[in-house]
Order: sequence, then C-alpha cells, then structure tokens
Amino acid sequence: MGAQSVMSTGFDTNEAGLWDRLSGTQPAPPSWLVIVVGLVALGAVLHGGTWRVLRNVVTIAHEGGHALVALVTGRKLDGIKLHSDTSGVTVSRGKPHGPGMVFTALAGYVTPPLLGLLFAALLAGGRITLMLWVSLALLAAMLVMIRNAYGVLSVVATGAVVFLVSWLTGPEVQAGFAYLAAWFLLLAGTRPVIELQRMRARRMAPSSDADQLAYLTHVPGLTWVALFFLVALGSLGLGALLLSPADLPFG
Repeated sequence: MGAQSVMSTGFDTNEAGLWDRLSGTQPAPPSWLVIVVGLVALGAVLHGGTWRVLRNVVTIAHEGGHALVALVTGRKLDGIKLHSDTSGVTVSRGKPHGPGMVFTALAGYVTPPLLGLLFAALLAGGRITLMLWVSLALLAAMLVMIRNAYGVLSVVATGAVVFLVSWLTGPEVQAGFAYLAAWFLLLAGTRPVIELQRMRARRMAPSSDADQLAYLTHVPGLTWVALFFLVALGSLGLGALLLSPADLPFG
C-alpha cells in the first residue's frame, strides 16, 4: 500500500509539473536578444541559400493551412505531399465549388503569417513553453496526413528541432528560439506572395491558389494575390508590435 501511494503521488507531481510548464508564463528574454533574433530571421528570409532551406518550414505551414481548413469546412482530406523544391500539394475531396473550396484555397498563403501572429501573441503573454508545444502538436497532427517520404522527413526534422530545444535547453535558449520562429513566420509571409506573382506574370503558375480562387469566385487572381500580401503585411505589423521589447518607444 505504501509503495503504491508513493508511485501515485510521483505520477501526479510529474503531470502537474508538465501542466504548470505549459499553462504558466515565462519571463521575456532580454531586449537585445529579441532584436538580434529578429535581424537573424530577416537575414534568413533575404538570403537566397538560407531561404531555399527554410522555405520548407513555410511550405509546411502553407499546406497545413489548406488541410486544416479543408477539415473544418467538411471536406475529406486525402493527404499532403511536400517536395524537395519546397512546393507542396494538399488533396481533399468534396464539392468542387462553394465556400468550403474557396476557404480551403484561400488558407495556404495566409496561414504562415497568421501563425506567426498567433505565436507573437502567445510570446507577448509570456507563454513561451506553450508556444513551442503548440508547434509540436500542429506538426504531429500534420505528420499523420503526410503521404510521401520527403514530407515525412521534413516534418519530423522540424519537429525534432522544436522538441530538442523545448526539452533540453535552458529558458533563455528556448525564448530566443521561440522569438526567432515567430519573427521568421511573420517576415516570411510576404516573400512567397511576391514569388507567386512573378511566376504568374511569366505564366508559370496556371493552377496557383490565386488562379484557383479566380476560377471559383470570378474575382481576378491579382486581387487574391493582393489580399495574400495585405494579410502578410498586416500580420507583420501587428506581430512586430507584440514582439517589440517593452523598453523601446514602440514596444
């Protein structure tokens, strides 16, 4: 009886400890660290070689947005494929027209910056650990629907990095990584939209999300590209305000 009591108490304590970590708040990192990781994220978006690697993260968020909205709107999700050229495809079944299809097509380009804004809101509230574990939960949910080897590798590798940082590193490293991830998603929101329009101008993307939306709604594709861009810019502006250190004039 005594041994059983000790085991039960130990389990409850560990469970409570994990819940406290997830639901509790953590101190904000130093102002210099927030600024430095923001500049690092900007450099990663602007530098061609780094962008080609990290764009995989944006593609994961993009296709995850398609998948989530497809499920929410009642469509049947068949699977997601991610490719080494940083492209991806999400296949869902349902009515080939109507609001469900429109929102599913719309979700891709707006998801990365909106996710960055969500992360910024969590970080502004001191929820650093929660933000990291939300990321892990989203990646785990997406992994179930991946249908090709490169996609599995990409999602598992991203999840492994987040897990190792959240489980093995100290508070300051976790905070720096979390702020870096949020800044990256916010800053990375506009570049894929610009790349999309360049490809559309060269007639290299006839079945892009914007052109699918144009077909579904009879609203010009350029209007949808502009909407994607405005969402990305708006998310960046709001996210920057949330992430800015409090001791700065605009923080």
